[in-house]
Amino acid sequence: MTADLADRVRDVLDVDAEAFEAQARADAEVVKEGLHDGSFDNQQAIVGLEYEFYAVADGRWRADDGAYALSRVPRRLLELIGFEKELGLHNAEMTTSPQPFSAYGLRAQESEVKARLAAALDCARSEGMRLVSDALWTIPPAGETARGYLADAIEVDGVRLATNMSDAVRYHAMANGPNAPDAMEIDAPHVSFDAPTVMPESLITSIQPHFQVAHAADLPQYFSYALRVAGPLLALGANSPFFPPDLYEPGATAEEILADGWDESRITVFESVLNAENSEKVRFPCDIETVEEAVDRVAQDPSVVPMAVSRGDRYDDRFATLRRKHGTFWRWVRPVFDGATRSDANARIEFRPIAAQPTVRDSIAFQATFAGLMESLPRRAHPVEGLSWGTAKENFYAAARDGLDADLTWVTNAGEATTNTGELYDDLLDHAADGLESAGFTAEEAAYYVEPLRRRVETATTPAAWKRSEVRTRLDDGDSFETAVSGMQRTYVERQKETLLEGCFTGWI
Repeated sequence: MTADLADRVRDVLDVDAEAFEAQARADAEVVKEGLHDGSFDNQQAIVGLEYEFYAVADGRWRADDGAYALSRVPRRLLELIGFEKELGLHNAEMTTSPQPFSAYGLRAQESEVKARLAAALDCARSEGMRLVSDALWTIPPAGETARGYLADAIEVDGVRLATNMSDAVRYHAMANGPNAPDAMEIDAPHVSFDAPTVMPESLITSIQPHFQVAHAADLPQYFSYALRVAGPLLALGANSPFFPPDLYEPGATAEEILADGWDESRITVFESVLNAENSEKVRFPCDIETVEEAVDRVAQDPSVVPMAVSRGDRYDDRFATLRRKHGTFWRWVRPVFDGATRSDANARIEFRPIAAQPTVRDSIAFQATFAGLMESLPRRAHPVEGLSWGTAKENFYAAARDGLDADLTWVTNAGEATTNTGELYDDLLDHAADGLESAGFTAEEAAYYVEPLRRRVETATTPAAWKRSEVRTRLDDGDSFETAVSGMQRTYVERQKETLLEGCFTGWI
């Protein structure tokens, strides 16, 4: 198996990079032709969701030392529950079926997530595991360290293979190409760690709402608004203030870590691990002037690993190389063009800043809020579109660092700039509810979907703030930093066991 994987990696590395890039450019022209003839237009907006989890041991270990330690997911279990493999052996991903953006469509999304997740939890329980919805794991597998788990790799005839990575060839190829760095490093306050492969990226998990625009030519305007709501929504969803304790520098104190750590550390993990000096693959993207420019950005993006592509009978197989290249087009907000048939062809926005959340209701609240904003802001010609791109970017990274304590700049519906947190979120969430009502939701339904995020603003409590408070309480009670973090993490999982499917994070506060 290992030798076969190494052979497949070598096959990938033998792909002619120039020919791959030329085909991607040719595919871009095919997409642009489809945009011009209306192939990517649809009757209404469509919503979808990608939802990532990690597995922990549950049921085989005592509650003291091994409870909820990270666990590798058997590949047969992933197939059984209909989830997809992700980077690490501990990861699992669910992708929902696209639905019309309506009250019925969003209820269908929520029901699908709950139905599939409930079945997956039942199957995982029989294996002594549990799937966790969280942004960044902190308890390594029983008897192992996080450093060892993330760095463990072997070399087979000159090919580096991460021991705890799934067998997807492109992940392994990233560490073996001619431009691969000697090590992938995490750059975060008081964290000192690097690995010979991209495995450190498997620390993090997220949710990714999708919004498919009705008219592809309008994508740039939606994209512009998505960039401007990215910072405020990131602040509301912050959920990763701590790393596994053994990744911190030996001399770092608990007080320094609490003071300097980011509320959403998954932002810096993704960027520092996958960006190289000459290529910022993961970043806050620039505005888009035309939909054709969005296509060209994907085509012109530096390729990490050119891979051979087989073309079939799907509509989007006509631009299969561009689709392949899009798989490493890592932007916090990114445009996507695909579709199995001509009637299914679509242009959509994938919104990637939001961490995996404590409960399904919280995750659906972000999906609904993002979709509501995409419906309301362009239709109302909301003046926040005039917020400079530079300020939107500053908002994004300030939100990652400080969560709801960040100094964010917003432009209200009245056209007035504000840095007042209450005014910002009143305006933003009111427009999210307005967009839901415009899509056919009743006022009560719209309020229900937005309420979990309103409650976070009212209480000034995000999941990251909750985690900080839990760790602080344990430190004040005399726990070591490592014990405080593991105690917080186990409490997180215990609370989630009670609320994941039917509760809400607001019940934790």
